[in-house]
Amino acid sequence: MNRDPHQSLKPWHVLNVEEVLNVLRSSSDGLSDEEAAKRLNTHGPNKLNEKQGKAWWQILFQQFSDFLILILLAAALISGIIGDLTDAIVIMVIVVLNALIGFIQEFRAERALAALKKLAAPAALVKRNGKLMQIATADLVPGDWVVIEAGDIVPADVRLTEVTSLRIEEASLTGESYPSEKTTDSIADEEIPPGDRSNMAFKGTMVTYGRGAGVVVATGMQTEMGKIATLLQEEESTTPLQKRLTDFGKKLSLVILLICVIIYIAGLLQGENPLIMLLVAISVAVAAIPESLPAVITIALTLGARRLVKQQCLIRRLPAVETLGSVTYICSDKTGTLTQNKMQVVEITAPLKSPLPGEDALSVLLRCMILNNNASAQVNNKWLGDPTEIALMEYATSNMHTKPQDVAAAFPRIAELPFDSERKCMTTIHAFKGAYLIITKGAAEPLAEKIADVAAVVQLQHEAEQLSSKGMRVLAYGCKVLSSLPKQVQPETIENNLHYCGLAAMIDPPREEVKDAIRECKNAGIQPVMITGDHPLTAAAIAREIGILEKDHQVLTGRELSAMPEDTFEARVEQIRVYARVSPEQKLTIVKALQHKRHFVAMTGDGVNDAPALKKANIGIAMGITGTQVSKEAADLILLDDNFATIVRAVREGRRIFDNIRKFIKYTMTSNAGEIWTIFLAPLVGLPIPLLPIHILWINLVTDGLPGLALAYEPAEKNVMKRSPRPPDESIFARGLGWHILWVGLLMGAVCLGVQAWAYHNNNAATQTMVFTVLCLSQMGHAFAVRSEYRMLYRQGVFSNLHLVSAVGLTFLLQLGIIYLPLANKVFKTQPLSLHELFICLVASAIVFHAVEFEKWIKKPNA
Repeated sequence: MNRDPHQSLKPWHVLNVEEVLNVLRSSSDGLSDEEAAKRLNTHGPNKLNEKQGKAWWQILFQQFSDFLILILLAAALISGIIGDLTDAIVIMVIVVLNALIGFIQEFRAERALAALKKLAAPAALVKRNGKLMQIATADLVPGDWVVIEAGDIVPADVRLTEVTSLRIEEASLTGESYPSEKTTDSIADEEIPPGDRSNMAFKGTMVTYGRGAGVVVATGMQTEMGKIATLLQEEESTTPLQKRLTDFGKKLSLVILLICVIIYIAGLLQGENPLIMLLVAISVAVAAIPESLPAVITIALTLGARRLVKQQCLIRRLPAVETLGSVTYICSDKTGTLTQNKMQVVEITAPLKSPLPGEDALSVLLRCMILNNNASAQVNNKWLGDPTEIALMEYATSNMHTKPQDVAAAFPRIAELPFDSERKCMTTIHAFKGAYLIITKGAAEPLAEKIADVAAVVQLQHEAEQLSSKGMRVLAYGCKVLSSLPKQVQPETIENNLHYCGLAAMIDPPREEVKDAIRECKNAGIQPVMITGDHPLTAAAIAREIGILEKDHQVLTGRELSAMPEDTFEARVEQIRVYARVSPEQKLTIVKALQHKRHFVAMTGDGVNDAPALKKANIGIAMGITGTQVSKEAADLILLDDNFATIVRAVREGRRIFDNIRKFIKYTMTSNAGEIWTIFLAPLVGLPIPLLPIHILWINLVTDGLPGLALAYEPAEKNVMKRSPRPPDESIFARGLGWHILWVGLLMGAVCLGVQAWAYHNNNAATQTMVFTVLCLSQMGHAFAVRSEYRMLYRQGVFSNLHLVSAVGLTFLLQLGIIYLPLANKVFKTQPLSLHELFICLVASAIVFHAVEFEKWIKKPNA
């Protein structure tokens, strides 16, 4: 393979400026237009490769590939061949409607979020032919000389050659909440992570302070952001719902085949007409298939998605709503997710002795915080500038109860020594009572060296150590008054013999609602984990404050994780609650280790570095406000308000949805079991076939239709967030569902056969009509009974689900129409019932409802 002529054998941050320019065959005058055009042709445009979306016909075809749908299509085909066109038409209508719903939803999702969106700025300031000009970011090539300044988004990966107090916000790439200070010096260590490459500026990050220039060393997919985007190519995880329904469909198909054979053979042994028995067997098979299950699932998920949008959670993939119900771990980024992504001064300390005679020490410190500051207010009263300086300005002005412009006017700035990474200090000089006030701000250690008083230095170091141990970022202030300025205003002549003014400690504070959200997660059996690129002390302090990190839990750094054997890490992964200074690849490692321990993992994040883990996780949750487009593309859910608490509401909704789907399966499969037992047992007890194929079809249509769909609107159970997450491999029939279908279906069949036997031995001409009615109405009573696993209907309230009340009421009226309308009597071969016969049907139908309610009373007497 030929090496790219514009790629260094060594990492770009290791080379000095001259070496970088030589490798790239560039200069401070930039490239010529001709050379840039050649390189653009070689390297391609400076943008991320877009993921190919599905064609509309692929989306449509997928709607018919579900196992249950294939069974339904086969049943419709057989029904049509034997002449039962009504059955075939009903099945096809349901299949087509379900396919259209799924197609429309997925097609819209593909169009709305079909590609990896560009994070780069639309234009860049570039030097071409020795002149500065603006060009489209996509046209940048390696070797271009670019200029960046505060407010710009870095357009490509750049090796910096000139910096003036340059600071870049790299949280979207590294997870670090503080802006990175930039230099031009080469760095010897080839293996350091991107966050420590101080002479580099990376595509998609934002300049918050100062200005700089440099040469483009990588564009498009060769940038750090492009490398991360490449990691998104891993296959998506299968959701619990998809796994359960696949298993359910396979088991159901085997049961249906066995039932058809048994019923057909039993009928032949009883001397029934072979053609009639074939029709009955096929009708039972069709009835046994819950053809509205895909529609119910789609409707349940869609309703949940709509409810979540109102609660600031956008669903990209419908099954992801239900997936939340199985989540056991939430791996959350810190910056902007658990915290506000906004620096805030939380504590200041002033010296015992005022640095300026006749003035209060605290007032001096607050004034220094205002004067030694480059943040400026905009028209809308929002501050513009570096987040650290904004935090200092907000705190000082709110506590001095004065306008910063008034302070600045009283002590006008005469000169400034900008911050640089070597001194780690910034000094401003102000007019002060006919003299000059020198104010220096910087990190605690270097500023301590500039303080004259030894006792003050001891105080400074002690207080700074205490605040730093709490995970806070500490800035120290010193000042002095000079009667005249030296001839050369330089750090060596100004920044010495200072008086200690005090400290300001700040932190990116946690969101107010996050503590309650984490507490509720733990009550629901979900373990929250912090994964961040931030400093371990800061991460641990935040995690401890919000309740993630407790006594027995551990903190692990990216460096420690790299040195740890895979098996050792997997053994410890369930005890670790905070990961600090981790790389994107390590985030993937964490998610995979938890999944290997049979956990269902959700990953929340907002940065480009979160995207691979969002993609690999069982469910990815991106931030809608601060989140990058790459993270949103990789995610299943997007939090529109960037609020961690919204995840808890989504989990509740996910659990509710699965509960309702499970209730529908319990309801419809029990109903189908009742129909099967009725037809199967009748010949065995010496009774004729109790139902005609059209009766079975009608019951199947009306009971699996509106009442079944209405269960999707059922409110959440009271204990929905106090239960442990469902095991990902748990069967759909677990927790007594299979036994319920068996015994209630058998009871339903027994009640129907009891009514049939009474009517048959009394030579009642309406025997089939009575069995038909009892079976239909028993299922309506069962629909009310399955609304809750534990709570009895009278405690829930009959009218707490008006959709179900309406559906049952409509079904009851339709059934009366089948019984009493002359035209319906001819089509359905029914006979009008007397009031006495109708009363017997109503009483018999109520048995199933009361039996299920009694079961709840036994399991939960106080429910």
